[in-house]
Amino acid sequence: MAEAHQAVAFQFTVTPEGVDFRLSREALKHIYLSGINSWKRRLIRIKNGILRGVYPGSPTSWLVVVMTTLGSSYCNVDISMGLICFIQRWLPEGCGPYRTPQTRTLLSVAIFSTGVWMMGILFFRQTLKLLLSYHGWMFEMHGQTSHLTKVWAMCVRLLSGRRPMLYSFQTSLPKLPVPSVSATIHRYLESVKHLLDDKEYYRMETLAKEFQEKTAPRLQKYLVLKSWWATNYLQPPTHPQVSDWWEEYVYLKGRTPLMVNSNYYVMDLVLVKNADVQAARLGNIVHAMIKYRHKLDREEIKPVMVLGIVPMCSYQMERMFNTTRIPGKDTDVLQHLTDSRHVAVYHKGRFFKLWLYEGSRLLKPRDLEMQFQRILDDPSPPQPGEEKLAALTAGGRAEWAQVRQAFFGSGKNKAALDAIERAAFFVALDEESHRYDPEDEASLSLYGKALLHGSCYNRWFDKSFTLIAFKNGQLGLNTEHAWADAPIIGHLWEFVLGTDSFDLGYTETGHCLGKPNPVLAPPQRLQWDIPEQCQAVIESSYQVAKALADDVELYCFQFLPFGKGLIKKCRTSPDAFVQIALQLAHFRDRGRLCLTYEASMTRMFREGRTETVRSCTCESTAFVQAMAQGRHLKADLQDLFRKAAEKHQNMYRLAMTGAGIDRHLFCLYVVSKYLGVKSPFLAEVLSEPWRLSTSQTAQFQIRMFDPNQYPNHLGAGGGFGPVANDGYGVSYMIAGENTIFFHVSSKFSSSETNAQRFGNHIRQALLDIADLFQVPKADS
Repeated sequence: MAEAHQAVAFQFTVTPEGVDFRLSREALKHIYLSGINSWKRRLIRIKNGILRGVYPGSPTSWLVVVMTTLGSSYCNVDISMGLICFIQRWLPEGCGPYRTPQTRTLLSVAIFSTGVWMMGILFFRQTLKLLLSYHGWMFEMHGQTSHLTKVWAMCVRLLSGRRPMLYSFQTSLPKLPVPSVSATIHRYLESVKHLLDDKEYYRMETLAKEFQEKTAPRLQKYLVLKSWWATNYLQPPTHPQVSDWWEEYVYLKGRTPLMVNSNYYVMDLVLVKNADVQAARLGNIVHAMIKYRHKLDREEIKPVMVLGIVPMCSYQMERMFNTTRIPGKDTDVLQHLTDSRHVAVYHKGRFFKLWLYEGSRLLKPRDLEMQFQRILDDPSPPQPGEEKLAALTAGGRAEWAQVRQAFFGSGKNKAALDAIERAAFFVALDEESHRYDPEDEASLSLYGKALLHGSCYNRWFDKSFTLIAFKNGQLGLNTEHAWADAPIIGHLWEFVLGTDSFDLGYTETGHCLGKPNPVLAPPQRLQWDIPEQCQAVIESSYQVAKALADDVELYCFQFLPFGKGLIKKCRTSPDAFVQIALQLAHFRDRGRLCLTYEASMTRMFREGRTETVRSCTCESTAFVQAMAQGRHLKADLQDLFRKAAEKHQNMYRLAMTGAGIDRHLFCLYVVSKYLGVKSPFLAEVLSEPWRLSTSQTAQFQIRMFDPNQYPNHLGAGGGFGPVANDGYGVSYMIAGENTIFFHVSSKFSSSETNAQRFGNHIRQALLDIADLFQVPKADS
């Protein structure tokens, strides 16, 4: 509210008698409180920076070292081996605070103790980094933990400290290792051998050998050299505003529309209903999101730990809020602000600026509900060109950059655009209703389509995320992909939904708890002056986006016969089970197998993001072909399946531990471009299409509630568009013990693909594999 009052805090009128000054006490109060709040945040950041910098040490441990050294000194035991006396001799004599011998002794003890304490911190931190570089535990069979791993786990727990903050482990995480060229080439050839005929494979093998012997050694040297000074070898030597090459070349340099091609969506809880009042649901959710941001700023969120032991890198969380992708002619830029006190809201073709604070106080859910309801009740019509303005973010990036520079660089257009781009996030109030109805299978797909692209102009696709609220209170997210990967936004979403369901709650009539403050100033309507020339470009971008959205076929469904519980009885990894089922389904759908992308994470390393698991392996191919032939014994099929599952698990572990294929080859390709070196092998590898792109949605990253006690508090995960024009995109969430949600996308323009047909093949493949193990399934 402080910013809203600044315009009227100081008013003056020039009269014949002089200048008449008028001050608004209320406005000055808000400005004062806002300033105090800003300084509090700065002091908290400084304090957290110090605590993070000395972790796993603490002020208490420093005091213990000082008292121990001082106590030994008074007992005439010199544990410093003469260093305290040496420090004392170097202190100035005879003046100031060093006048008495007692003061000089205390000061020298404090200096020595601080040095010992800092050396201990560095030693523990380097030891922890060395311990976290051990990944042997990942390759051990479940229930067969070695003595070495048990000792390792105990040491990691001892050195990890008791109450780590969000970024406490960042400097202790190991760097992502650069794999050897020979290992990467070997794994690559192994991943394509079963997909190529003998002639094609021989040609690719020849290219790979030539690359390995002639071109690769030089590129690898540059990559290894860069890995010595960079925190992650994917990090670029230039463009300090870009965190890594992957972000720059895969996302920010892309000139195609973000909608469908890059952004992805996340669904609400689908089996329970908290409230059906649109404004009330938003009041709770937005309040919970800002509470999460508050914890994020104070680093009060616990770092995600694998098995409760191994910390994951948290750097992607820094840009979750107050972040916008700014279009450029050749490349985009991510703009991140340290703070934002408002959200931008879209409703019926109008844009609003809604303040989140009154002075330094965060608005309560009931106040936020009132503010959103005021927007819903506002009868004003859209201004010329305003209704479809957001279509610019859904069209081509170069076109949007040109229009932004030409028409939004000054005046009221710049002020209004700044209000959107500098918002904490974007909120879309939709006029239609969506909700999953188990009796109506199409309802989930329609819900997903609305989240993926909406009307092509009611989402601001450049924002880090858009919070979407349908008329019946159902929610969802549309998320920009460059700033972070799906588990990061999933962490926020789990916190928000858990807080909404179990902490905030609603009245019996579905409204937020408490009483609103009616004297709050209403949300501010953004003002635009959009000329006809700009309106023509907006319409052109809308037509591009609409054609793209209309071409997407999305089929979402809940698989009911079984979930993780039954898969565990088959003694295999749930992810491997689903991935092999996808291979079988694809073979039945297309009559052939294809290069398959599964997203894995490398967040056990500092600033790690993702790696590719090439889940179509020789072993999975052998199993699929045996299933297709239909003449193998069940025992033989079980054996082939277990070999395929073990291979997949091993590939996933290699990817997680920095021994993947694709990021290494990608970085070698980037280095070759910097050096002007041509490589037919790299050019061909990086142009291979991923006709089956898959991803598993993470869940239960935060234990907000007991899933056994509340089994229906499940989201349906989320999805994305197909990567290849003639391929499929598949996202799935193994939602608890008894169900799996799938999101299958393809393009209507491809005569070879059909999302619903492929979804039906997935269903049947899962059932056929389960039948091999004769495990009872639930009724559909």
